[in-house]
Amino acid sequence: MTSLPDIPGRTQTIEAFKASGGRVAAVFPYRYPREVLRAHGFLPVEVWGPPGIDDTPAGDHLQAYTCAIVRNGLSFILSGGLAPVDVIVVPNDCDSLQGLGSVLLDFVGPAAPVVPFYAPRGSRASDLSYLIWETRALGDAIGRVSGTRPAHDVLERCIAREEEADGLLARVHRERERIGVPDRELYRLIRSREYLPAERFADLARAALDRTSDGPRPGVPLLLSGIVPEPWALFDALREMGARVAADDMACCGRRLFPAGTATDPWRRIAQRLLDVPPDSMRGAPIRARIEHLGRLARRSGAKGVVFYDVKSCEPEQFDIPALRDGLRELGLPSISMEVDLSGELPRQTVTRLEAFVEMVR
Repeated sequence: MTSLPDIPGRTQTIEAFKASGGRVAAVFPYRYPREVLRAHGFLPVEVWGPPGIDDTPAGDHLQAYTCAIVRNGLSFILSGGLAPVDVIVVPNDCDSLQGLGSVLLDFVGPAAPVVPFYAPRGSRASDLSYLIWETRALGDAIGRVSGTRPAHDVLERCIAREEEADGLLARVHRERERIGVPDRELYRLIRSREYLPAERFADLARAALDRTSDGPRPGVPLLLSGIVPEPWALFDALREMGARVAADDMACCGRRLFPAGTATDPWRRIAQRLLDVPPDSMRGAPIRARIEHLGRLARRSGAKGVVFYDVKSCEPEQFDIPALRDGLRELGLPSISMEVDLSGELPRQTVTRLEAFVEMVR
């Protein structure tokens, strides 16, 4: 079995893009219009924590129970970790992120300009209209930072490029068994969508999809749901205990399979893409919709159980978990729920609980 092509890391990608004359936008999770940033010459690089850093600097501004992604992210900013970026974009996908935007704007004042992005929770016609307006407002704010005003055709080319990359990402998710590489390697490709230019990601995804595996991947098939699969040792642990990820409902992965839009107006098309996503706790999706979505993923993939793998203190996720587990039980689908810190180590207790769950559903 051959491996996928080498995938550059975040730092290498940032350095290369800036060396070519581009600018970099640090973007917190997780719904935002990539197309608009690229049209203004910015490469969006997402900040999911990062994991494994000292979060004490954030203690002066945030409560101890604030989610680890926001605490680590603010600590990273305060320690100079985002010094190379030219703008910081903070979507309001949860209360903690909205609070982070306020802290940065009103108290911290980092060197890079801070631009909030207020996406609606629902999918009504009024939500679409509002999101079109908010996307335009983001474009205006980014334009004031960059001093650019991209032409209509530039934005349309950026939309086409992002839609192509997202279509390939969706295929990678659907065809993971045919690609046939270990989960750790596959998720390096999937998560590189968080920071690689769309055109570079598309090349890597096509190369992966051109592969043909030697046969079905070994291991008990599981559906992984939650926020972010950190630390990476999670995939090594699953492999060692004879399990594999057969389907994904992670906030940083499977919930971000944005489809192509249908409108001819570029702003409406972008907004359509951001709203037409899988059911998500961050958007206040109905519990029943989430249960049905997870059930479909499990049936299509043959998953024998669901692992809810969430960052500690993620209130939107934790609020849904009891009802989700009850609903999945009615479908005959066992599940396990666990909370983890964004540390550099996978806790032994987490491994032990996963081992017991895998043995139960085997």
